Amino acid sequence: MARKVAVVDDDREVRAYLEWVLAREGYEVKLAANGLRLISTLHVDKPDLILLDVMMSWIDGFELCRALKQNSEYSGIPVVFISGKSAPCDVQRGIDCGAVDYFFKPLDVSRLVDRVKEIVGPP
Repeated sequence: MARKVAVVDDDREVRAYLEWVLAREGYEVKLAANGLRLISTLHVDKPDLILLDVMMSWIDGFELCRALKQNSEYSGIPVVFISGKSAPCDVQRGIDCGAVDYFFKPLDVSRLVDRVKEIVGPP
């Protein structure tokens, strides 16, 4: 059974690109345009990893990550931020709220795929 990766980003092009890259590697990819959409599907389709944008409508990625880590049902799902915010304080904030890594946009896709494989294993 393929490992599931959820991509949460309000940018449709980023979602589509990451879906293409990860599916080509053999991962099952679930897409969400914002945190609300992710939360509405978590209980039905729990991912092995969440790739999460910071700047989104409804709830920002930092708050969503913090909420996931406080919920015992979802706290074990690793979160990797993908963001245009690249200041050291943003990276530290992401790690402080529970993320296992933080990638800047534009993404180094080969490095991201390698990190996904490290975190969840091969598809």
